[in-house]
Amino acid sequence: MSDTPFGFGLPPEEPDDGDEGKKKPEGGANPFGFGGLPGGQGGGDNPFAAMFGSFNPADLGAAFQQLGQMLSYEGGPVNWDMAKQIARQAVAQGTPDGTKDASVGPAERKAVEEAVRLADLWLDGVTSLPSGSATAVAWSRAEWVEATLPAWQQLVDPVAERVGTAMGDVLPQEMQAMAGPLIGMMRSMGGAMFGQQIGQAVGVLAGEVVGSTDIGLPLGPSGKAALLPLNVTAFGRDLSVPLDEVRLYLALREAAHQRLFAHVPWLRSHLFGAVEGYARGIKVDTSKLEDAVAQLDPSNPEQLQEALQQGMFQPEDTAEQKAALARLETALALVEGWVDAVVHAAAGSRLSSADALRETLRRRRASGGPAEQTFATLIGLQLRPRRLRDASRLWASLTDARGMDGRDALWAHPDMLPTATDLDDPDGFVHREHLDFSELDKMLGEAAPRPDEDGEGGRGGKDGGSGE
Repeated sequence: MSDTPFGFGLPPEEPDDGDEGKKKPEGGANPFGFGGLPGGQGGGDNPFAAMFGSFNPADLGAAFQQLGQMLSYEGGPVNWDMAKQIARQAVAQGTPDGTKDASVGPAERKAVEEAVRLADLWLDGVTSLPSGSATAVAWSRAEWVEATLPAWQQLVDPVAERVGTAMGDVLPQEMQAMAGPLIGMMRSMGGAMFGQQIGQAVGVLAGEVVGSTDIGLPLGPSGKAALLPLNVTAFGRDLSVPLDEVRLYLALREAAHQRLFAHVPWLRSHLFGAVEGYARGIKVDTSKLEDAVAQLDPSNPEQLQEALQQGMFQPEDTAEQKAALARLETALALVEGWVDAVVHAAAGSRLSSADALRETLRRRRASGGPAEQTFATLIGLQLRPRRLRDASRLWASLTDARGMDGRDALWAHPDMLPTATDLDDPDGFVHREHLDFSELDKMLGEAAPRPDEDGEGGRGGKDGGSGE
């Protein structure tokens, strides 16, 4: 992923021919700095190169058009059209190992469908949650970008909105009314910068993910179990494991996630709400924005970019912010731990490579992979399930003590789930008595007056009063 958050790429490299390549052309330097213009007026540093990279003179019009689109953007806090365009460009460039994206062929689609079908069959015996995969799809990297952008928008917009507000608030109150155009331009540039960085990050991530639930959040459409055949092959390339087994194991994880998100109706909003709750407590370092605004040059957005990349996000050191982070980390650990335990129960006795694949994925997930780096850049938040192993052990212990029905029943209500403290004492949680919310609902239903008890539709006493 890019090391220049909210940036516009890197300036062109120096020519290979040393000082000769840096020699100014005869006739004086080009005051506008557009290298290689017709008529031999090259030379000079190109102020737009950091935004658009080195380009052919024929592309100059397109470059100005892109700059105009950036400054004229009037949408939300993120220019998502730009994000999609840049993400697709990153996908088209391929991964560092030289692998290019390609359309998924019929044989690959059939292999994914069969793997998900078999995975669901195996999962039926280890969880009481029914299948959540209405369809199984095989995506190219570009298709993954298209399918997941709505989820990225929901996750990133809250933080981007805070940045956009901060960019307007850095001006003194008495100047804000007179600086409407400047504020509008700054927010347009902020939306474009977010779009640039998000697009680049999502595009790079598309070259590494193997499904729609790699980061523990449901990024794809509901009910679609998705695998990326090209990335599945790359994932298993150095594992000395047959590709069929790698695909099936990853299909088990994808199908298990789908079951959880499909049949625990509150879980999706709980996770996204935890991300948003954490985002609300993020403090934007406005001092860097103030310095950038004081020197703002519309023709050189690099000044603002340099300020934004110097650690703009700072979590508030408050009890509420710490609680939001703990809630999110625990929820992610519980989701990943349940999937890990269920998949191991399904595959452990059937796949000879199950243990090796399990450990590989655990290390990839817990050591801070590409997904965590993406979120750390985009919203200052690391989505690492730090207690994945603890959560997996707890779910396995619950299975031994209560069976799969008793274990899965805990997903009926968020208040029934283990807490961060419970991960410290799994045995205590496993053997503790828990309130059965279904029995509570039944008790409340029996206590409610029935319409035929008082002849008045249950509205009051026998005299037809209000019952007060």
